[in-house]
Amino acid sequence: MAKGNGESAAEEFDAIVVGAGFAGMYMLHRLRGLGMRTVVLEAGGDVGGTWYWNRYPGARCDVESVQYSYQFDAALQQEWTWTERYAGQPEILAYANHVADRFDLRRDIRFGTRVATAVFDEAEARWELETGAGERFRARWCVMALGCLSAANLPDFEGRESFEGPTYHTGRWPHGGVDLAGKRVAVIGTGSSAIQSIPVLAREARHLTVFQRTANYSIPAHNRPLEPEFVAEVKARYPELRARARTMPSGIDLDYRPLSALATPEDERRTEFERRWAHGGLSFLGCFSDLLFEEDANRTAADFVRAKIAGIVDDPETARLLAPTNIIGCKRLCVDTGYYATFNRPNVELVDVSERPIEAIAPGGVRAHGREWPADAIVFATGFDAMTGALERIDIRGAGGRRLRDAWAEGPRTYLGLTVAGFPNLFTVTGPGSPSVLTNMLPSIEQHVDWIADCLAAMRDRGARRMEAEPEAQDAWVEHASETASLSLRSTCSSWYIGANVPGKPRVFMPYIGGLPAYIEKCDAVAAAGYGGFRIE
Repeated sequence: MAKGNGESAAEEFDAIVVGAGFAGMYMLHRLRGLGMRTVVLEAGGDVGGTWYWNRYPGARCDVESVQYSYQFDAALQQEWTWTERYAGQPEILAYANHVADRFDLRRDIRFGTRVATAVFDEAEARWELETGAGERFRARWCVMALGCLSAANLPDFEGRESFEGPTYHTGRWPHGGVDLAGKRVAVIGTGSSAIQSIPVLAREARHLTVFQRTANYSIPAHNRPLEPEFVAEVKARYPELRARARTMPSGIDLDYRPLSALATPEDERRTEFERRWAHGGLSFLGCFSDLLFEEDANRTAADFVRAKIAGIVDDPETARLLAPTNIIGCKRLCVDTGYYATFNRPNVELVDVSERPIEAIAPGGVRAHGREWPADAIVFATGFDAMTGALERIDIRGAGGRRLRDAWAEGPRTYLGLTVAGFPNLFTVTGPGSPSVLTNMLPSIEQHVDWIADCLAAMRDRGARRMEAEPEAQDAWVEHASETASLSLRSTCSSWYIGANVPGKPRVFMPYIGGLPAYIEKCDAVAAAGYGGFRIE
């Protein structure tokens, strides 16, 4: 419907999806299957979401490739063949493009379209979205598929704009690549993207200075090409593998052992840790069932990894600084290729800024410890405003004109991580309050999308024009999620799980820690009860 002042009419749809990553693409596919006229609005120039933007050197998934894929289409599973145990960004992006081509998704995606506002029209029970360029779109239903790790976090260091060389953020890496050969490079941050990129950058740069605020635990990936026989075996038993993964808290088919680390003799415990280290990857924390619940049990794993670091890094002081002192697993466990060994290179230097923070960015480098560390280029590996950042960067206004960022001023509150009270007809895929980042994102995305699609089909059958989470149901879910988080050691340290990496962000443990099976059971029960906890008109 057209507005005054010469504004063009808004394009009308049944549903609008924001984001064309794996969540947005599958959401479009499902809504098409329901016969709903749908448009996807995507800020980037093509599909892929996280894997479109994160092109930093060494970018790689920490879930094994044969499990990091869609499972909704059996033929798709069989026709795509992964080449490495842990797929790199180019291969994952190629997979996203393959999916877009196979299902002809791009014809309903508007690329280069960044949403600025999303406002709920109460009289019409419809959402109106407007882009920064003034384009307008209206639909009954709106699905935010923005990704949990898509809003880059760039700390406001004093003098940041004064630096005379180029600066890069790992989450917004130039698509044409960057030539750092022969340059002095400063890397700020030692989270997952830094741990992946530092070994690659060190081989290219003349000198690499790494500024570390918090040391991180990392397990070797032992990445390798996949043998054709292994791939054929996986494809032959995909249904079994997927079904077993669905019973795992992480949604990943890992080797979990329901044994206590503390009840296991020390020599047997160490043997198991060694086996997991040699295997590599995230299954390390699946060694024993009490690692994330008992501090003494956790310490056995943490001490093991710290000893490994001391054995890899030649310089004792550097090894000491690289060894984390916090609980293993309370921050996201990283998976690397040669990270700790990189600090044995003569051209790599570690600067610890945990107690004496970076003072400023200077025109010629980084100031810390009362001196300037020269740099020709700076890489900000400073992560993301996780889970809520991408949503809050859009001016989302629900019933009564209330802004989402105001509703979440004291931390995000959702019902099931799927909807927000006061914001009718709005859904979030893997939003705060869902397992999301604590799980394999692909099956979590599919579960969310399937639930939303089935919900919209049910609303259509009922003739519903408005659906909204009841505040009481939301309060109960938030309380349950909080109580569940308090049982785990994951909630005890400063991490991006609680927003600790973003100044001023409320400290709330954002993902649901109860595990994927329990979460699916709850979502299914809500649907089976006719969408209990929702007010439907």
